[in-house]
Amino acid sequence: MGKVTYITQEGLDKLKKELEHLMNVERPSISKQIGEAIEKGDISENAEYDAAKDAQGMLEAKIAVLRGKIANARIIDESKIDTSSVQILNKVTIKNKKNNATMQYTIVSEHEADLKSGKISIETPIAKGLLGKKVGDVVDIQVPSGIIAFEIIDIAL
Repeated sequence: MGKVTYITQEGLDKLKKELEHLMNVERPSISKQIGEAIEKGDISENAEYDAAKDAQGMLEAKIAVLRGKIANARIIDESKIDTSSVQILNKVTIKNKKNNATMQYTIVSEHEADLKSGKISIETPIAKGLLGKKVGDVVDIQVPSGIIAFEIIDIAL
């Protein structure tokens, strides 16, 4: 049994869509490539056949991983999320006490993390350091460059 991951409905729908694409588009395409390679005769020295079989193996592994993620996903009930302390799906505004830079991150599941859009994984050191803390708290977080003190300015949805 894999690790249970908490995910939004949107995130789960994305995983299901990806799985569907792999099974209904990619899989038949690779099967067709294998079939065409076999038709060309001797498969013992057929690079196309080997490449297609490798691709098939990787695809099946990807499908298995996605199925596992979907099976172990638990939908987060967004109505039960509050902002009294930091938790998943909160949008947290923090201030770096060293340089007074302010940053805003939304804490999401690993699969939904996207730094460009300000979504950080709950598995990151920053998210782990913020979880359970309240507005006004100052937390020391280990980052690659050392330990930085962050003050929690705001917790929102």
